[in-house]
Amino acid sequence: MRFQSGPVAGLAILAAAICARGAEPAPMPVDPDIVKMVASISVERIQRSIFVLASFKTRHTLSDPLPSGDGIGGASAWIRAEFERASKAAGGRLQVDLDTFRQPARAPLFPQAADVTNVVATLPGSGRRIFVITAHYDSRARDILDAQSPAPGADENASGVAAVLEAARALAPYDFNATLVFLVATGGEQGGIGAAHWADQARQQHLDLNGVIDFDAVGNPRGAAGSRDLWLFAQGVPPRAERSAGLEGLIEAGGENDTPPRSFARAVRSAGLLYVPGSDIRIVYRAAGYRGQPGHLPFLERGYPAVGFTEASGGAIRPDDTPDFVDFAYVADAARAGSAALAALARAPSPPREVGFAPAPAGMGSVVRWSPRTGNPPTAAGYRIVWRESTAPYWEHALDVPGDARSAAVPGAFPDETIFGVEASDGAGHFSPAAFAKPAPGR
Repeated sequence: MRFQSGPVAGLAILAAAICARGAEPAPMPVDPDIVKMVASISVERIQRSIFVLASFKTRHTLSDPLPSGDGIGGASAWIRAEFERASKAAGGRLQVDLDTFRQPARAPLFPQAADVTNVVATLPGSGRRIFVITAHYDSRARDILDAQSPAPGADENASGVAAVLEAARALAPYDFNATLVFLVATGGEQGGIGAAHWADQARQQHLDLNGVIDFDAVGNPRGAAGSRDLWLFAQGVPPRAERSAGLEGLIEAGGENDTPPRSFARAVRSAGLLYVPGSDIRIVYRAAGYRGQPGHLPFLERGYPAVGFTEASGGAIRPDDTPDFVDFAYVADAARAGSAALAALARAPSPPREVGFAPAPAGMGSVVRWSPRTGNPPTAAGYRIVWRESTAPYWEHALDVPGDARSAAVPGAFPDETIFGVEASDGAGHFSPAAFAKPAPGR
């Protein structure tokens, strides 16, 4: 990216700075459709879903596979029926499938080969982009190899499945500029084998997977001294052996806190707070807590932006994990926040590309430039420059500019202490994750 210099460019930048100095971003408009989606999420249905799932003797991945049984097979059959019921209520708009595959033995968590099943509901949208909302539906006793003892798993993770089911029910009647996948995965307690299988298939098919939201134990905040925060785990540098040139360049430019997962997390949090104003979503800067493996980790390991909602207490495996200890209203808030974020991002344009910044002349601040992204509708109707101090966790300031703009001055924001990003907007209140701005060459 080339930044203009010289007297003419300097005058243009100064004029833009004078115009922008008093400018404030427009209040964030709300999408009435998303307001309806959020309002449709039912605490009563969530409670019913958790009670039904916890009524199976165990949902251990290697438990009874029969659809009529009281193990994993019965649970998957019930989840499939719930997706089909949601599809029927929305006029058949969801495509419901069983993703069954042969999982080889993998010591120590999966001691024998077996056929295992993910349950998948897909809401087709326009364009190539795909977003996933997911949870694992298996449960476990204290002994992870015990496939026979009771393991109700109400919080871990019937609560997450209930949130995904509610998201599917709420979003299925509406149209989006991206395809939405509601993935209820198996083997979460065995290293995320179901999510890993689906993510591998996505890579093999070259799917344009733009983001993943996982729910893992979102039902019991009582272990955190009464806090009703929702934690949103967001890894900085994806845990991969091989990293793309783009990621390496971002890290070299000081963007280790603005990698795609972190940028995606900020966008999820922003939409969640907009549509669920009573919630308190806190981004936690790691992939998961110390006591477990998150359901979104297989996606992170394959290079996809993925984040995970969990309860403020961090979740725990215990034999008394029954619905008696689940806060159903808290689960509903998690479902509302995740659903709102998924809907808003699926209606937003893709982020711009080639985003960079340079000092403005005469110490006026900075100039941010970008290029539009083409070939993946919808086209951006506008852009929002966002910035924060380098030590701040969330965006602190914003400046809206029209869709034909390719640069803007940001007065008073000095390059050495500021992180910049640019979001794309459709003009109706849907914003993409921010694309990190790199320093211009020669800095």
